[in-house]
Order: sequence, then structure tokens, then C-alpha cells
Amino acid sequence: NGVRKACQGRPVSEDDLAMLAQEVEETIRALGAAEIEAHEVGLAILAPLRRLDVVAYLRFASVYQAFDGLGDFEEAIDLLRRQQAEQTGQQTIPATVEPIGAARKRSGRRPRGKGLEGVSQPRLL
Repeated sequence: NGVRKACQGRPVSEDDLAMLAQEVEETIRALGAAEIEAHEVGLAILAPLRRLDVVAYLRFASVYQAFDGLGDFEEAIDLLRRQQAEQTGQQTIPATVEPIGAARKRSGRRPRGKGLEGVSQPRLL
């Protein structure tokens, strides 16, 4: 599956994947819906995967959210850096000079769904 591929070559064990699957299942069950769309499952995967391994998270998010190029990766990484700095109370200097969203504006691409901003804000590893 996509999560397993995203974790390939990362320090993620089978037990870690089983716990992630259990957390996602609990999140989905808590919604109380008889049926759930695949998009909702993907959103439920993003937050626990980010807590498990940020590189695997970026891999999964890049496919799930159809990143178009380096600009999308830079935006995602900058967002992760800002969130990590907020959690630790630090200030960061962005890795890029370009404002967030500029790459997407240049490409004319519209944001899809909730994007990274719509995902709950878990603690990073």
C-alpha cells in the first residue's frame, strides 16, 4: 500500500505500521459514518504518519496531494519547519526567500482539498 511504500527505507517497523493503522482505524470509527470516502482515509493517515516519520509523511503527502514540483515540496517543508518552531517556541529563518504559495501561484495550480493546512497539528518527531 501507499503508506508502506512511503516508509520504505525509513526506520519504521512493522509494529509502527500496525499502530499507525490502528490509530487511523480508530479515527475513522470515531466519525461514526457507515461509509467513508478514500479521501477521508488519506486525511486520517497524514497526521499519524507525520508523527511517525516526517520523511515518510512527505513522500505520502506528495503523492496523495499530487505535488507538481519542487515548489510544493519547499512549501510543505517550510510549513513543517514553522510548525516545529511554534511547538518548541523557537523562531526559524525560512529555507527559501519565496513566500509560501508563490510556487503554486506561478503554476496557476489551485490548492486541492484541505491541503497540509487542513491537517491537525501533531507533534513532530
